[in-house]
Amino acid sequence: MAHGRGSIERLQQQLEARTRELAEAERHAEEARRQLAEARRQAAEALEQQTATSEVLGVISKSPGDLEPVFQNMLENATRLCEAKFATLYLREGQAFRLVAHHNAPAAYVEERRKNLLLCPIPGSALGRMVATKQPAQIADVQAEPVYQSDPVRARFLKLTGARTLVDVPMLKENELIGAIHIYRQEVYPFTDKQIELVSNFAAQAVIAIENTRLLRALLAQQTATADVLKVISHSTFDLQTVLDTLTESAAHLCDAEMAGIVRPRGGVYYWATSYRFPPEYTEYIMHYPLRPRRDTLVGRVLLEGAIAHIPDVLADPEYRFFESQRLGGFRTSLGIPLLREGTPIGVLVLARPTVRPFSAKEIELVTTFADQAVIAIENVRMFDDLQARTRELTESLQQQTATAEMLKVISRSTFDLQALLKTLVESAAHLCDAYDSAIWRPDGDRLLLVAHHGPIPAETLPLIRGTVAGRTVLDGRAFHIADLQTEDAEFPESSENARRWGFRALLCVPLMREDVTIGTIALRRSEAQLFTERQVALLQTFADQAVIAIENTRLLNELRESLQQQTATAEVLKVISRSSFDLQAVLDTLTVSAARHCEAQMAAIVRQKDAGSYYYATSYGISADSNNYFKSVAIKAGRGTVVGRALLDGRTVQVPDVLADPEYTWSEAQERTGFRSVLAVPLLREGHPTGVLVLSRSVIRPFTDKQVEVVTTFADQAVIAIENVRLFDEIQDKNRQLQLGSEHKSQFVASMSHELRTPLNAIIGLTEMMVKNTARFGTEKALEPLQRVNRAGTHLLGLINQVLDLSKIEAGKLELNPQTLQLTQVINEVIGTAGQLAEQNKNRLVVDAQENLGALTVDPMRLRQILLNLLSNACKFTKQGEVALRARRMVDGREWIELAVADTGIGMTAEQQAKLFEEFTQADSSTARQYGGTGLGLAITRKLARIMGGDVTVTSEPGKGSVFAVRLPGGVPNNKDGTVPPTPAPGGPGYRGDDARTGP
Repeated sequence: MAHGRGSIERLQQQLEARTRELAEAERHAEEARRQLAEARRQAAEALEQQTATSEVLGVISKSPGDLEPVFQNMLENATRLCEAKFATLYLREGQAFRLVAHHNAPAAYVEERRKNLLLCPIPGSALGRMVATKQPAQIADVQAEPVYQSDPVRARFLKLTGARTLVDVPMLKENELIGAIHIYRQEVYPFTDKQIELVSNFAAQAVIAIENTRLLRALLAQQTATADVLKVISHSTFDLQTVLDTLTESAAHLCDAEMAGIVRPRGGVYYWATSYRFPPEYTEYIMHYPLRPRRDTLVGRVLLEGAIAHIPDVLADPEYRFFESQRLGGFRTSLGIPLLREGTPIGVLVLARPTVRPFSAKEIELVTTFADQAVIAIENVRMFDDLQARTRELTESLQQQTATAEMLKVISRSTFDLQALLKTLVESAAHLCDAYDSAIWRPDGDRLLLVAHHGPIPAETLPLIRGTVAGRTVLDGRAFHIADLQTEDAEFPESSENARRWGFRALLCVPLMREDVTIGTIALRRSEAQLFTERQVALLQTFADQAVIAIENTRLLNELRESLQQQTATAEVLKVISRSSFDLQAVLDTLTVSAARHCEAQMAAIVRQKDAGSYYYATSYGISADSNNYFKSVAIKAGRGTVVGRALLDGRTVQVPDVLADPEYTWSEAQERTGFRSVLAVPLLREGHPTGVLVLSRSVIRPFTDKQVEVVTTFADQAVIAIENVRLFDEIQDKNRQLQLGSEHKSQFVASMSHELRTPLNAIIGLTEMMVKNTARFGTEKALEPLQRVNRAGTHLLGLINQVLDLSKIEAGKLELNPQTLQLTQVINEVIGTAGQLAEQNKNRLVVDAQENLGALTVDPMRLRQILLNLLSNACKFTKQGEVALRARRMVDGREWIELAVADTGIGMTAEQQAKLFEEFTQADSSTARQYGGTGLGLAITRKLARIMGGDVTVTSEPGKGSVFAVRLPGGVPNNKDGTVPPTPAPGGPGYRGDDARTGP
């Protein structure tokens, strides 16, 4: 038992030991799992931080020169990785900080910082601690910090943001604080060291981004400045001062120099040519101070050595002695860069700073570039000046040739404006001949009229005398060239006085010559006593020739214009005459007005004869109503006392330059009423005898020119033509009235005679018919054949009388139609029935070819039957043993028509016979008349009837083959409510009652 118990105890001990081992192993395993999880968490954090850092670097590389996206990415990652509520980034400005970026910050706080841009650090605040230590500063609970309660800015910060824990991380550049990143939590939960370290990494990256941006902007500024300078050089190639000023300013800006200038040689020494931001008193002093190559000045040292001179402190330099310059300019550090052309200095670019702050090697390299550009600009201008000097003479020659060409062009373009042309000429002459005043004078009687002037010296009309240079030039026809006119009292007393009065001295006068006749002069004037060059004298002579050409062209043009105006006026009057042939008053009024306007007369009139030897005003222009009534009431007779009377007396044109100075003129009341002085009277002559007078007058003494007299004479001839036309027209009208009266008498006679003839004829025809029919009763068998001849002759004579009566009625316009609506087929049947006997006489076959459903037609049925029977009768008469056809159809040719055609196979007609077929009392030819008989009225009446009814008759024929007579009438249909067609008179048919049948449906 004891042994057994011992064994159990050992087993229990072993079991407990194993249990302890298992528990220890489990503990170690749990620790291992915890450490693995921690390692994994740290690895994840490290990976996340590395990813964030990589993202920031990526943004920095993608946004060179643009800090905003970089800052935003940094703050976003810092907030996320550090489990913060929001973050801000400040940049230092002096002793304060300005908010430049934020992420997830409360809007009220951002607005507060926008209104109050700068945030100043105070002791005890996180920002104050960070500024003092340049180390991250964390406050676990800002709500518990007294400074955040006592300072109004911090207290408002707490109110707006609800922040509790915050940390400020400095942004250091070479241990210089340039900004800070702040991250915040709204609960008390301090940031870990690793989180603060992460924000410090972001702060370092922000510094790198800021520095990169600064360097990039500096590089861009340098490139931009260089480009600007090159642009100025290219745009201002010949404006050296502008280029040098731009170079000076750009060099100062890019090299951080407060002052700058450029020195250039002048007269063997050097003077300042530009000055930028030097004190005014220094600029005033140095601009007039000559500089020479020597070692006691910066500029002198550069000129002496031909190399860059850099003096860190002019007051500490043992050789520098230009202390007055330093005192006025206030500079300490100076830099001089030589402007070298082929190794020789042609100037110096100077930069200066008011403090001892030497220029860096990069700044010296940069300013050397500007010096090279200055040399390029100076060399460009020098080369341009040399080129200008070499080509000046050629340019002057070209300018003169160009001016000549331009003047010729102006002459060709300004043909109608002499004044504008001469104005351009004097302007060009003054400009090209280096005279600031020029003028052109032209002679007018005993004066020289000023016609064109350019310049400040007064100019006016001059007397045409030898005491003026212009007058002498015109009188002698040669040029005069005087250096100082104010001293020429003996030779040109009037011009010398004018020169002193108007303040000019030199004068060049050249005559304007046309075929050895002087027509004017052109002059150049100067205020200084300096003769014009030979080239300028020759050029003025060219301008004088061009002026002559322009004046001559204008003269010829004016003559042409006057001629054209005369022709136009004549054409206008002829047009009025043609349009108003029978309105004599309108023609004479137009002639009066046209004559006055074309001859520049204030008043005009036409005087016509009424009674033998007495003439009265028939038209007037420019005369008041009262005076016009007076003139119309006064009879003018041939005599010397009036201008009109003289023209009537002499039968020729009379002109009085001034009626008040004319000893024979006696009609004083007419002159007093109108105030005329110069008067022109042109007689209206018919076969050498005056029938009137065309008179023009002016209210001033200005006689009419020969051309104007010629124009008025033309108007007078046209007035005679118009008067004669009206006289002839009146005569023709009278003849027409007589003929009309005769025609009416003829018609009355024909109507009366036809009535008187038809009564006995009807009796004869009736009696013979009765005797023929009743021969057995009256015992007249042996007289049957004579009775039949008498009957036929009477019937023929009655038909002839009826035709003559119809023709007379048509000519007198008294034929009346009686239109009715009828069925066309019925009319055709009636006509064919009547014409059947006519066809049988010559053994002809009568045929009808009519469309179905011809329908109704509105027409005078009697006249339609007359037309058809006349045509059928003719066809049957001129056709033997042939065919006569009547064709009827409806057709549309722009409107609806009925066409009735009579065709035969008879003898036919030639074109000559057809041409006169429808003339009255005319047959095809005499042989036809003898063989077939007839009066020649049937077809004429047929066509006239057809035309009265709105239609027509046409014929087509060929000798030996027959003829076709086609009657075309309007195809009228009923258009009244009751189905009838309203009666209509056809055109040319007086008395045709009703509407025009040609209007159609």
